[in-house]
Amino acid sequence: MTPENTTTELKLNPDELYLEETFTDRRAGSLRRLTPVLVSGEPDGSRPVLYVGQAQILTPMGAMPIAFEVDAENLEQAIEKFPEASQVAVERTAREIKELRREAASQIVIPKTGGSGAIPGASGGGIPGGGIQMP
Repeated sequence: MTPENTTTELKLNPDELYLEETFTDRRAGSLRRLTPVLVSGEPDGSRPVLYVGQAQILTPMGAMPIAFEVDAENLEQAIEKFPEASQVAVERTAREIKELRREAASQIVIPKTGGSGAIPGASGGGIPGGGIQMP
């Protein structure tokens, strides 16, 4: 987010409204059906109905929610495609987590420069607090 976009005013776009319905088996996850509507609440037939799957995966840090689009024309098709779409989302999430871990592990710790290199706190100067600077 850029500094000029830091407004706190939140507005709903009246041209992008959806009626949201949730379907679940209370076990594997849930499907949300997003039906486009006009600002009056009537169905908007000019936009497609969307299906979004939701599930949780267990990680060492606990349960992590994932959400993913399901390319489907109706609820029955969305239910049929849920397993494949969820598997793709889990694999993508696992790759993203590995990449974030790799990036975090490769960050270089650089001590501050300047100073005599003497032991911190000694009379020769040095960097107070141990000299290690975390990024």
